[in-house]
Amino acid sequence: MSLQQSKTQLKVSILVSDLSSAGAGRWGGGGVRSFLLAQALQKLKYQVEIIGFVFGDQPAVIPQSEIPVSHVMGYNYPQFIKSASQVLKKLDGDIIYAMRPKPTTFGISMLKKLKTHRPIILDIDDWEMSWHGGEKWQYRPSPKQVLRDIFKTNGALRHPDHPLYLKWVEGLTENADAITIHTQFLKERFGGVYLPNGKDTDLFNPDQYNAEESRARYGLSGYRILMFPGAPRPYKGVEDVLMALEQLNEPDLRLVIVGGSPYDDYDAQLMEKWGRWIIKLPKYPSTEMPQIVAAAHVIVVPQRNTPAALAQFPLKLTDGMAMAKPVLATTVGDIPEILGDTGYLVDSSSPEQIAEQIQWIFHNLDEAKAKGQLARERCVKYYSVDTMALTLSQVFSLL
Repeated sequence: MSLQQSKTQLKVSILVSDLSSAGAGRWGGGGVRSFLLAQALQKLKYQVEIIGFVFGDQPAVIPQSEIPVSHVMGYNYPQFIKSASQVLKKLDGDIIYAMRPKPTTFGISMLKKLKTHRPIILDIDDWEMSWHGGEKWQYRPSPKQVLRDIFKTNGALRHPDHPLYLKWVEGLTENADAITIHTQFLKERFGGVYLPNGKDTDLFNPDQYNAEESRARYGLSGYRILMFPGAPRPYKGVEDVLMALEQLNEPDLRLVIVGGSPYDDYDAQLMEKWGRWIIKLPKYPSTEMPQIVAAAHVIVVPQRNTPAALAQFPLKLTDGMAMAKPVLATTVGDIPEILGDTGYLVDSSSPEQIAEQIQWIFHNLDEAKAKGQLARERCVKYYSVDTMALTLSQVFSLL
């Protein structure tokens, strides 16, 4: 089918590596990058589907949305060849949108292109090698270890997205017909079109919610709420906020963590050390997140200055901005540019500065709320799904 045909006749297949609750299925799917892209493309009248793998014993998450979603069970090599074959049969879009330069996404998309010549857009919203040491990572095993990695049942090289394969696929990114990225760090590394994460600012609209009612609904009444609506990991700096609360030692302050970590026992470590300051809320569907964020007095995004953090666009920022909340964040990566002068910035890994800023915000809450309203206006203008759609229309027009 020619790309010159009507967009309503064109189908975009978005390919993700993990549709489980630990991957793109998190928050019921609706709040993560692949689903935001799908929403933006639907606004442009493209037909959109999301296809992905589910590995291990994690359940597949099929969101309640108008976006068709299908999954294939993923296995290690050699069974993965069968899984990949199933995905290739499902991948029938006129345009393929591969999420991240991984063998399970971009690699499979390249195989499809060899046969069909359909264009591939590669979206890069994370630097995969940052989780393995970045440029320092090397695979230098002994000959015996190579054999173990290949032939043992749980051999490392049997995993389809092993770092060695990730590194190879990263070297193929120039073969994409277009690349979209969402941070300047990634743009410097991979090039491409800057496409920051958008928020559904109609859903995330503070006029539709009452803060006191939300606090009562989630058992948060009587507290001054700092909220982290995401999965804690060491580079996200939650410990710095907890150290700040320890310093302040004010009994009505609480850090509310929404959803928790699906990756490891880091939540338990935080609770063991700082449980008196933490309120944990379970994971909710993305459609309920505005109601939850409405309960916050302040949204905290305390990223630490690490390669993993530099590569990411924290969705928590636009959660808070869209809901007109004061946002307290660190000067890491693109955060200062995203917030502009509509939030409160401190140095990375600085509990003392966080503590001072928390005190200032609550002592000047009316001014902080006014700044939050400016943050919403900035979010609507620069970081909405509508703005994503505008950028995507320009990218697709060049295919």
